Amino acid sequence: MKHRVLVSVCLLVSGLALAQTKPAAKWTPPRTPDGQPDLQGLWTSATLTPLERPPDLAGKAVLTQAEADAYEQKMRRELNRDIPGSPASAGVGSYNEVWFDRGTRVAGGRRTSLIVDPPDGRVPPLTPEGQKRMDAAREYFKLHPADGPEDRPLPERCMVWPTAGPPMLPGPYNNNYQIFQTKDYVTIVIEMIHDVRIIPLDGRPHLPSNIRQWLGDARGHWEGNTLVVETTNFTNKTSDISRGLQRPTFRGTDENLRLMERFTRMDADTLLYEFTVHDPTAFTKPWSAQIPMTKFAGPLYEYACHEGNYAMSGILGGARAGEKKAK
Repeated sequence: MKHRVLVSVCLLVSGLALAQTKPAAKWTPPRTPDGQPDLQGLWTSATLTPLERPPDLAGKAVLTQAEADAYEQKMRRELNRDIPGSPASAGVGSYNEVWFDRGTRVAGGRRTSLIVDPPDGRVPPLTPEGQKRMDAAREYFKLHPADGPEDRPLPERCMVWPTAGPPMLPGPYNNNYQIFQTKDYVTIVIEMIHDVRIIPLDGRPHLPSNIRQWLGDARGHWEGNTLVVETTNFTNKTSDISRGLQRPTFRGTDENLRLMERFTRMDADTLLYEFTVHDPTAFTKPWSAQIPMTKFAGPLYEYACHEGNYAMSGILGGARAGEKKAK
């Protein structure tokens, strides 16, 4: 949709996108009672900047300040305008803009994509193996959209959502997180479907390779003022999480995914979230993104996902009725 794409404007390109997100030299991050950098608080990743650079902005890494301001103003006008002649039934069966909260600002540094590597701002091509896996999943889902509950994506039952990641990517709404810390753990509460990531810091090894989890197995440690998190042991069933968003797996990854994340407090109101995706069976090379999270006052609301109460019986019942009618 047009409101999700950066406008194609004449840009002055700067190759120093990352420099825009560096902290002031004299700023010192606060510390917890245990002496760790304090990442705690309420943070939002909502942004108008897309994950990948739009094709019409190929080679254009950064917006000028004037261009960023003009784009943000344009988006605010579009989101607040009335739609003349729109029938009352237009939003039935889906959400409309009342429910969406994609943010009103482009990401720090005025980049045209959250992806910073490769330099073209695009997810690298899939390997032949990854493409084969992606194509097979899409074909299966096309032929078996609702044979049983196992054929439906988990968000329909409000069980898990891609916003939790990892990696934790912005979505249409509920892009909010709350971080808690103790000496041995960092906990991230995700507003979307109230998922929780618990990250041990005590040096314990990863789980055995035969134990797989929906959100992987995370282990963290500190490198200076940065929390570094390695997540492995993903399940190959991640297709069940995200295919409701027309992504058969997380961009074609499988259980071989290894994710590296970095959390750095840049100033009082900014937490820089960085991640790198490693999966040689899916991508021709690793790729990385930066998402500046902004502090907000809160609160973190209950995610009362009503669809989980009735969606599955309605979807499967509708599918059976359609099959019966087709006979």
